[in-house]
Amino acid sequence: MNFKWFLAYRYFRGRTTGSAFLSFIKIMAVAGVAIGSAGLLIALSIVHGFSSVIQEKILGYGTHISISTYADDPLYRSDTLAVYLQDIPGVDDSQAVIYSQGMVQTRDFAEGTFIKGVDRDGDLSNIRQYIRDGEYNLGPNEEGLPGAVIGARLARNLDASPGSVITAYAIRGMPTPLNLPQIQQFHVSGIYHTGIDQFDDVLMLVDVDYARGLFEMPPPRATQVDLRVADLDEIEKVSALLSDRLPFPYYTETIYERYRSIFAWINLQEQTIPFVIAVMIIVAAFNLIGTVLIMVLERTRDIGILKTMGANDKSVRSIFLIEGIIVGIAGLLIGIFLSLAFYVIQDTWQVIPLPEESYYMTAAPVQPRWFDFVLVSTITLILCALASWLPARVAARLNPLSVISYGR
Repeated sequence: MNFKWFLAYRYFRGRTTGSAFLSFIKIMAVAGVAIGSAGLLIALSIVHGFSSVIQEKILGYGTHISISTYADDPLYRSDTLAVYLQDIPGVDDSQAVIYSQGMVQTRDFAEGTFIKGVDRDGDLSNIRQYIRDGEYNLGPNEEGLPGAVIGARLARNLDASPGSVITAYAIRGMPTPLNLPQIQQFHVSGIYHTGIDQFDDVLMLVDVDYARGLFEMPPPRATQVDLRVADLDEIEKVSALLSDRLPFPYYTETIYERYRSIFAWINLQEQTIPFVIAVMIIVAAFNLIGTVLIMVLERTRDIGILKTMGANDKSVRSIFLIEGIIVGIAGLLIGIFLSLAFYVIQDTWQVIPLPEESYYMTAAPVQPRWFDFVLVSTITLILCALASWLPARVAARLNPLSVISYGR
């Protein structure tokens, strides 16, 4: 082993007589780096978890891209448009749907909502995975009533459950004796629950054939065409391609544009929280300046002896610089262990609960990424090296003739 690393390691261990105070200082320095690195890694894993869970819910609830007209006119040949769109590079599937406002009523309650008519086999979203009660079935029951899937909050407001009969109204303008709303009864076949109130409160899925009758929109007319993209990373690219190919008055809207406020909230967390927590690492790293300086004061006689034995300034500087880096490595390893332990505990027992109405989930999600560990480790070691350089430089400049008798 190189003598500089050997001495730095011996000094780090500090098992000589009278080194209790120095050992305590080093323990505090290691703890500071450990807490700072662990805090940053945990914060990053929670932020990534939030982003992943919410994006998964949004992408599971909505369709990737929708195409409609600027004037809210129907798509008169939606079947032809849907077939044409399937040949666009990157498009996995397309479906013409009916999407409009309406009102839904049970015996005692009524609520406004959006009614979406989709294929009986299902739409292009993954809303099936969020069915909490009942089943995803838009077909008629034994009494001949078509099925409907509604959100959990809407079901709670209507006091509805699977099997309940609900009445849907298609309202266009002010109801008058000459403008009566179309009416259709459905039975609640399933209730979905995403945890996001604005999703669970505003949507009712029904068979597109019944939606056409309700909104008086005969085939092949539709209000929009929904698209599913094969690669989620290509949503914006496919949307730009569609915008170039589709003439006026068609326009495209991606799921990121439709729910831009939620995605902006996610991005705000990812940008600010790690910056705030990173200050902990900076403070902990620069605490090493005081720690290594104390080490230098405690080892002044050793420095004098090393210099009289032929050690040059560079070697002495390297010894204390390495010792500071060892402190950083020890703290970093402990911090990584603490962050991984937190991940296992939170993922298994969910010890940090969250109010779902505010955070859209019941427990803090954690999703560690290997890149974060590499980045945090690199930054921590660089900061520890920079913080150790000044006291190491002080040690190298000590005069051996004056320090051999230090303390006499």
